[in-house]
Amino acid sequence: MAQQRLLVVEDDPGVRTTIVTCLELEGYDVDAASSTKEAIERLAAASYPIVISDIYTDARPGLDVLEPARRKDPGCSVILMTARGTMETVMAATRGGAFDYIAKPFDLDRIIETVKRAEAAHGELEDEAEAEDLAESEMSGSSRRMVDIYKTVSQVAPTDATVLIEGETGTGKELIARMVHRFSARASQAFVPVDCASIAPSLLESELFGHTKGAFTGADKDRIGVFEAANKGTTFLDEIGEIEFNFQLKLLRFLQEREVRPVGASRSKAVDVRIVAATNKDLQKLVDEGKFRQDLWFRLNVIRMVLPPLRERRGDVPLLAHFFTNKYNARYGRNAKLTDSGLKALEEHTWPGNVRQLQHMIERLTILAPNERIDGEAVRDALSAMEPRDHSIETLADAESEQIRRVLAATGGNKSRASQILGIERKTLYRKLERMKL
Repeated sequence: MAQQRLLVVEDDPGVRTTIVTCLELEGYDVDAASSTKEAIERLAAASYPIVISDIYTDARPGLDVLEPARRKDPGCSVILMTARGTMETVMAATRGGAFDYIAKPFDLDRIIETVKRAEAAHGELEDEAEAEDLAESEMSGSSRRMVDIYKTVSQVAPTDATVLIEGETGTGKELIARMVHRFSARASQAFVPVDCASIAPSLLESELFGHTKGAFTGADKDRIGVFEAANKGTTFLDEIGEIEFNFQLKLLRFLQEREVRPVGASRSKAVDVRIVAATNKDLQKLVDEGKFRQDLWFRLNVIRMVLPPLRERRGDVPLLAHFFTNKYNARYGRNAKLTDSGLKALEEHTWPGNVRQLQHMIERLTILAPNERIDGEAVRDALSAMEPRDHSIETLADAESEQIRRVLAATGGNKSRASQILGIERKTLYRKLERMKL
């Protein structure tokens, strides 16, 4: 027989007596209160592992028992009942951390079953995983390779050297580029990112160098290019490996001379801009295959950093997971807690989408994890829900396509919201959709 003392809060004497009698027959010791005010007074004097409360009892709503109940016993399970359930009350109960929400009228078996689940959850409650050192940003980690990256950034940032960052999608290449800019003498000037792969080859020259009025159809006014807009600052050329071979020579000349000539202009102008480039491709391999100019490769490869995939630095997962949990708790007004089993499940996953995938997973779990506890079961369920249905999928490109389809489905086809969730620019999403023939 169970020996825990429970608290029942119900203003209807008949219903209150029925619930108390039923629970006592199951072996529970039960205290009863006829109002929320009385319940809060009892909670101030004693802690209860389980509280069963009607939402509508007196001048104070039953939702008010949530905070004092959990303040006295953080593991307290609050079961809320109501005959006037609305979306608003369900949302309030969920946000407040209620264990379950039961609509009246109900079978007594339902009450008993819910109490037993709450009892089991309280008895098996895991300790929250500790975060000894909270990460300052998602570009965090204590693995040797990441520490080496930080050292390189600290050494190269104060200079004007060109930097090339390589790494898989989602490893944080733009974050590293921003760190280089942030710790440079150019930090107070513009940081202008350009996704080279999302711009049509015919428009890339105009995008980078600018154009004059009448230079081509649609050029109804002069327009400065990215390099001139970032004068005295930094330009981040993402997906540099996607630039067409014929345009690579023009980029090479710019890197050599630091002058831009807008499309349609007769003269060049000098600009002072630092270049940080990034790619998820192996540029050396592209050079060997004749798809990337060797001289441009030499110009870009002054300082080269290769970001390790998350699967090769799984020891950094806890630090990142705690950072993202705190981030999304603050954003969504949640109080989700990572447990040891949750962290273990996160560390065991291979993360083909790297830090970006982990970030979106934690966002999902922060919002949806049962009872705001991110444990091993919650992590495995979330990962299972996001696994590709076709297990023959092996390539990262296929996995990325599958993820894009899921996010678009979840957002009802809203491409702006989908690009935010995926962590990419909207024009990048359009380019990927075009490649996917969607």
